[in-house]
Formats: sequence, C-alpha cells, structure tokens
Amino acid sequence: MDITFEHACNLVAAALRGSARQEIVAEAARARNLGAALLRLRDSMRANEFKAGAHQIFLDRMIRGYDGRTRAEGFHILHDWDGVSQQVNPDIIPVDVLHFLIEQRGQEPASPVELAILLDYYFAHVLALLTMRIWDEGDPDRNLDRLNELLDELQGPNGSGQLFAADAETLMLIGTSHYELEEWGYAKLLAKARTLNEEHQAAIGLGHAASMGCHLRFGFEAQCGRDTVALRDDNVADYPWLCFALAAVMRAYDRAVSAGLENRQLAVMEEALLNGLTPDARAFVGVPPASLSESQSDLAQFLELFTRHKAALLAAFERHRPTDTAYSPLSFFFNFSHNVLKGTVVDALLWGEAWDLTLNDLLTGVPRAGIDEGSQQLLAATLMGYARSNPDRIRGRLMPVIVYDPQAGRRAFTVAMEKLAQD
Repeated sequence: MDITFEHACNLVAAALRGSARQEIVAEAARARNLGAALLRLRDSMRANEFKAGAHQIFLDRMIRGYDGRTRAEGFHILHDWDGVSQQVNPDIIPVDVLHFLIEQRGQEPASPVELAILLDYYFAHVLALLTMRIWDEGDPDRNLDRLNELLDELQGPNGSGQLFAADAETLMLIGTSHYELEEWGYAKLLAKARTLNEEHQAAIGLGHAASMGCHLRFGFEAQCGRDTVALRDDNVADYPWLCFALAAVMRAYDRAVSAGLENRQLAVMEEALLNGLTPDARAFVGVPPASLSESQSDLAQFLELFTRHKAALLAAFERHRPTDTAYSPLSFFFNFSHNVLKGTVVDALLWGEAWDLTLNDLLTGVPRAGIDEGSQQLLAATLMGYARSNPDRIRGRLMPVIVYDPQAGRRAFTVAMEKLAQD
C-alpha cells in the first residue's frame, strides 16, 4: 500500500522531534574513529532506517516510493549527476559527502558535531523530496505549510545547528536545481506551482528569482561567453520559471506597496526582482524570447505591475548596486543552488562547525537579525575557494562553478539598469 503524505510527514516528524537524532548520533559516535562512525551512519542512510535506544525510524518504503514517483516526473532530488560517467550517482548526495569526509578526516577521533550535521543534511533532502509530493493528495498549500513546520523542527534546538533553507519552498528549489539530462519535468512542475496560493507562490518566486539570477549570470559569463542569444538557447527551461518568479514577486511587491508597508521584506523583494532581471532584462521588458511563448499571462502581469512601479523600483535598485565592502548577491554567480548548499555543508564538516546561514542568506544582501557582519562574504569567498581548487571544464577552459566577484556584479548591474531604463 502507498504511504499517504500525512503518514510520511508523521514518520519524519517522529525522527526530528525530541532526542531521536541526538541518540542516533551518540550511538554512531561510539565507534573507534570518525571514519568508522561515519560508516555506521552511512549504512543507516542507505537503508533509510535508524535505530538508537528506544527510537526506531523506518523511512525506506516511503522514500523509495516517493523517489520513484518523483523520478517518473523528471527529477532526481536525492541523487546528483556525474558529468564524467554521464549518469546519476548510485548513492544519495549526503552519502557522497559522507565519503568525502571519510577521505579527509576519517582517522580522527569520532565527534558528534560532524555526524549531527550529516544527519540533518540527510533529512533536509528527505524534506526536499516531500516538497515534490504535496500535490499527491489533500490540500497542497496545507501540505507545504506542514513541511515548513518540519523544516523549523529540523533546524531547531534538537539538531546540529546547521542551517539549510529559510522555507520549504527553497528546499523545492534546491532539490530541483540539479543537472537533468531531460528537462521536460520543469514545465510540469511549474504548472503545479501555479495552483498554490499567493503566499506560497511569492515564497517560491522570491527564491527562484534570486537564485536564477545568480545561475543565469554564471551561464552568461562562463558557459555562453557573454552571448545573450546563446544564454536563451541554452536555458529554455529556466526562462518560464524565471518569468513566473518575477511575476509572483511583483504581485507580492504590489500588495505590500498598496498596504503601505516599508520593511525588510519589501527591500528583499526589490533586490530579488533586480537579481532576476540582471542576466537578460530585455527578455522581460523588451521583445520576449521564444521560450516565453507559453508564459504570456505571467509576462503580462509582470509588465503591468513593473510599469506601474517602475520609477520607485529603479530608485530602489540603486540602493542594491554592488560594492567592494558590502555583500551583494548580484556579485554571486554559480551553476546550481544545490552545489552552493553542498559546499556550505562540506566546509562545516571539514572544520567541525555549523554555518548559521541558509541558502536564502546568500541570495540577499539585505541585513537580517542574527547574521554576523561579513559572514556572507566569508562564506561566498570560501565557496569560491573550493570551486577554484576543483574547477569544471567549460568551453575548453577550467573554471570555478561558484564565483563571488563584485566587479562582475557591478558590470551586470550597470547593463541591466541601462536596459530597464529604456522605454
């Protein structure tokens, strides 16, 4: 029998609440060294079964069933693509990272910190998988709310302290931001996203507008040799999603302005709109590319509201001009969002210290309470350092796939502002 969505959430909730994770980690940490402890954890992750004291957690039937459905819809949420062998990796992403940590620190004494971070990383992927199943039964908006509650539990006091995402909508983004050999699933998922309420569409749009701005700027600079036509041709599946995201954020912005709100969230929306427009502004305020032929409603909504607020937005955009001193996501370029999160987790594991920054914190430069000054720049520079040490071959050249470059950010900002100022 299929496991219902409610039952699946209850299974995960039982693992996240109380002392279950702490006891799982403590049991594994009794091994002779970190490598042996990690192998114990790996066996549990591969089996999707965890036992510690009175806690017995059985997730395998649910995960296999949900992963199978999601693969049939075109997405490999749990597994990464191996560009060398040209196939999906056999192990899930957290196990791939676990193996890397064994190579780097396996002979050191066992420590609960790294085990706890990896266990939470595993459950972050489980929740990302569940975001793809919210439409299976019941009310998808309520189902997404439930996943946001579980994400709060995951990142709460019973866990490792490692943060992953600000909301479940961003977990959906992370889970689907892999290389997929076939891209037909993105259009089907977009049709489903349009059925959600305005609040959830705005949250999905906010993450996608910012992250796809960073992603497409990377494509423009690295993969397409600064050729806009090539960028459009190479990212046919991305443009409709970006158009949807811009329209959703623009509607939320219009509602906020109409209500007279002036707060941090308004600034975050302004910055996300700018970020999403910087790779190819004329695609949305000029002649649209062929890839937007099925996005006419989203494009019309965006254009109407952008035109209505254009003067105020252009003035607001100036406040987000990248500088050398303050963090700006406009200076952040990367191939896939999930690689940014993976790099963050790897750094936490190598140093044995969790990062208290989510992916969302790297997608905005608008200050929020609780973030140490300079921490975003530090993490972005750290990720760029790893990417430079392990470059990919792109257009015959070795290039890092994560870059933080304020000069390139200012160049993208200037070009976008010139295009947006045109009638």
